[in-house]
Amino acid sequence: MPDVASFRVKIFGDGADRASILELAGNPWIRGFTTNPTLMRKAGITDYESFGKSLAAAIPDRPFSFEVLSDDFDEMEQQALRIASWGENVYVKIPITDTRGRSTAALVKRLSEQGVKVNVTALMTLEQVDAVVPALRHGPGSCISIFAGRIADTGCDPLPILCAALARIRAYPEIELIWASPRELFNIVQADAIGCHIITVTHDLLRKLPLLGRDLREYSLDTVKMFVDDARAANFTLEAPVTLTRLATL
Repeated sequence: MPDVASFRVKIFGDGADRASILELAGNPWIRGFTTNPTLMRKAGITDYESFGKSLAAAIPDRPFSFEVLSDDFDEMEQQALRIASWGENVYVKIPITDTRGRSTAALVKRLSEQGVKVNVTALMTLEQVDAVVPALRHGPGSCISIFAGRIADTGCDPLPILCAALARIRAYPEIELIWASPRELFNIVQADAIGCHIITVTHDLLRKLPLLGRDLREYSLDTVKMFVDDARAANFTLEAPVTLTRLATL
């Protein structure tokens, strides 16, 4: 049975709720944090810079990834430099392309050469991996985030892509691979098994971490008890069926 304490893969919390992030910071299993504009919008964040700076300062011993907001390459570069100034533990998320599909590899290379720790995000193909690895190698610490869950949503198996990406960066220890957008807790087990460096996990999914390694017979029994308890709590009833024996006496 899997044991979280034995995992080599680093589990990062993925979310934008400040209270949850600070709570997770007390969990030794959580080795870092990521967020994105969609999560922040859902969480009601209105002041991005204040949000980012305060969290990077509150938890300085673990990495944070914050994303640029612009769709213009020059503005992306300026925003990236500003975000990087929020703390030594800050990585800047740069999408693999702009909204017109143009590669950000040249921008990533410029930022890496300036000492910015970059997290290239939203990758889904090996062609994208091949485009960005040359821009990151020999630079400061960096990450590439392959959205395995979204790949799986299309009916494709993400494991061959992740394994091939790991092979491509094996010679560059400064580059780490992130398994992004997991859909179930078992993805952590899979990420660890293939040697993935990091997996980002939403706060809701992280609540299930205590289930890892649980005895399946005990879990089955608890599930049965849950169904019975919920049926009683809902006051569900069924009348006894009229059996053939009873029909004969009518």
